[in-house]
Amino acid sequence: MGRETTEWMSTREAAGELGITTRTLYRLIDSGQLPAYKFGRVIRLKADEVDAFVERSRIAPGDLEHLYADSGSDEEEP
Repeated sequence: MGRETTEWMSTREAAGELGITTRTLYRLIDSGQLPAYKFGRVIRLKADEVDAFVERSRIAPGDLEHLYADSGSDEEEP
């Protein structure tokens, strides 16, 4: 039975991939939203788990309706 090779990412690489700071990445790891692994003093993330986090974070259509102002009129914006 063959073993697949795991693609590991450094915290810097993962933060860059996500477009966030390493500080924000550490918060996501510490809150349990993003799994990470510590080998000695080095923290690594699995690339496929970073990809899965991105997919879980996808916004469904209509979820942001509460964020934009309701003009109260039937007119559409230009």
